[in-house]
Amino acid sequence: MLYTSAMKIGELSKMTGVSIDTVRYYEKRGLIPSPVRSRAGYRQYGEHDAKRLLFIVQAKGLGFTLEEIGQLLALRSDGRACVEVRSAAQSKAQEIDLKIQKLSQVRQTLLELASECEKSATDDPCPILKSLEK
Repeated sequence: MLYTSAMKIGELSKMTGVSIDTVRYYEKRGLIPSPVRSRAGYRQYGEHDAKRLLFIVQAKGLGFTLEEIGQLLALRSDGRACVEVRSAAQSKAQEIDLKIQKLSQVRQTLLELASECEKSATDDPCPILKSLEK
């Protein structure tokens, strides 16, 4: 549930699940605009800030970097940007496919090494440790 009135950084943090330090970092990076401050100097956030922060959290969850998220935020205000956003999503999906391939290869190597370890005599040097020395 989003608030409609001003909230302090701690409330924004609790609502979005993002630490206070991360909120400040996103401000510093320009992903979140600098908020207005109360007379006492407290940052005051509104519903639009919470929505923007949740957008950032969702985009990070999909694997986008902060730089890429900045680009998405810039495109967000342009209703005709769907082609560019789709291209970014397809590109990110291809990156993930490559990571999956590499992780599958690493997994297979680890399973093979573990199998060799099971087959070796207890007084032989560990095949896993030997392979890491190469």
